[in-house]
Amino acid sequence: MAAIITEKFRRHNATQFFESFSEASATTYYLFVGKSSPFTTTTSGGLDTTPPTPYDDITTEYYKWDSMLGAKLISSSDISYVIPRRDWANGTTYDMYEHDISSVNTSTSGATNLYNSTFFFMTSDYRIYKVLDNNGGTAYSGVEPTSEVSDPFELGGYTLQYMYKLTTAEVQKYLTSDFIPVSTDTTVSNDAVDGSIDTVRVTGGSGYTDGTYYSAIDGDGSSGVVEILVTGGAIQAQGTTGTNVFNVGSGYTFATVDLTDVYSDSALSSSTSIGSGTSGVVTPIISPKGGHGKDAVSELGGHYVMMNVQLAQFEGDDITVGNDFREVGIVKDPYNYGTTTVSSSATRRQTYAVKLSAAPSSPFEPDEKITQATTGAVGRVVDFDSSNNIIYYMQEQWANYGIDSTGNTVAFSGANTITGATSGASATPSSNASDSVTLAGGTTLTFTSGFANPELQPDSGDIIYVENRRPISRASDQTEDIKIVVEF
Repeated sequence: MAAIITEKFRRHNATQFFESFSEASATTYYLFVGKSSPFTTTTSGGLDTTPPTPYDDITTEYYKWDSMLGAKLISSSDISYVIPRRDWANGTTYDMYEHDISSVNTSTSGATNLYNSTFFFMTSDYRIYKVLDNNGGTAYSGVEPTSEVSDPFELGGYTLQYMYKLTTAEVQKYLTSDFIPVSTDTTVSNDAVDGSIDTVRVTGGSGYTDGTYYSAIDGDGSSGVVEILVTGGAIQAQGTTGTNVFNVGSGYTFATVDLTDVYSDSALSSSTSIGSGTSGVVTPIISPKGGHGKDAVSELGGHYVMMNVQLAQFEGDDITVGNDFREVGIVKDPYNYGTTTVSSSATRRQTYAVKLSAAPSSPFEPDEKITQATTGAVGRVVDFDSSNNIIYYMQEQWANYGIDSTGNTVAFSGANTITGATSGASATPSSNASDSVTLAGGTTLTFTSGFANPELQPDSGDIIYVENRRPISRASDQTEDIKIVVEF
């Protein structure tokens, strides 16, 4: 059985994902960062210089929760449809929009699908144009286009359709070396003509009578007329002095031009003959639904969605600046800790924390192993706040940083001494029923009998995206700009 996943299906899935951020019963998505400990061949696999490819299995999802440092909500203002970036350059040959590109009718570049072809480009001032005709597959030759007219125009030997221009905000947030944000210009969209015929594809043939002729564009639309130029017995290709659409018409979903039914005038009132030539063909190019420029996202193949999240400094004291991270991911609909209520807070801390009763004998060190007397609990330091005597830690099962000597996971609890394996630091947790501490970023962290849990319920929701990266260090005066592109 032969089958394909169509562009419409990909766009449908992209749209469903995009709309899920803002619809009435919206899905909640958090970008999370994790894994402050190095990749090693004996634990996680790979190395910091060559991070391992994440596994897509049940166990790995649990492990990601164990190593999660914190998360930030992805809002509907943090997402955009995007398309592959193609920059304008004079002397470059671009593909042209055609309604029937396939394995039997490839584009100039050899693409077998319109959306894999190079039929649009972006200029240096961030205007995006669609190529409606590429002058028989030749290179663009002329100045960089700047026009923002709604109708197709000719420049550099090409017929171009202005689509939209990026705003400063779109450039700053979503433009990358690989992708361009895509949106629809309202003026262009309102001026688009559904079923218009804006260009034609010409096979010149031979033996025709030189002259200028007109022919109705036949099909299920109306009012379309093509002007046909014959020079040296051949029908001339579309261009400034070639065969062109005289009247674009409207309502066409299929169309033909009958070379035996031509006229000497554009009103189609004086019938004539184009001669007894052979092999000439004028094929109308069918515009997309709504016409060129009606829906740039659909027309340019916007089946990609980019999410952009910035981690600025302390992020509400929820994402540490005292350690690095190697994992980036997206978790859908996680719960607040100890509940079945989906979280909606802007940021969430995912490390455990212990408030010490007094300063330790020496500072605890990030990434060192810690153990607790009597309970046998084992963990790893993520960060140590020496000003407030707080250890932020995690218990990672995969690295045996959460497994005691009997092979079980035991939580840190009570006032038993906690000792650092590398620093030799030791201290006891606070025994106060409640401690409230104002952190460096201005938020208040409350401890119960010396301990504070993460803010998201571990293993809740669904982790739908995971990426392993080389270590990314954080700092109190630093912002990380994280962009994730999902292709549907």
